[in-house]
Amino acid sequence: MGGGHHGEGVTYKGVTLHKPKRWHTVTGKGLCAVMWFWVLYRAKQDGPVVLGWRHPWDGHDDHGHGNDH
Repeated sequence: MGGGHHGEGVTYKGVTLHKPKRWHTVTGKGLCAVMWFWVLYRAKQDGPVVLGWRHPWDGHDDHGHGNDH
């Protein structure tokens, strides 16, 4: 069921770990970079609210609708 032996690998306690293919490594690093860019972008946008430094509704006095509410 495991597919047999395909190349070299490291066996530890009965589990054989094979070296990942290049596209797995490159794709993993790319997706990791996207994840960190997204986390840092959201931290820049929502950081003060998450940390409790300001309320989400602070600083939204002018909505630009042109009418008074």
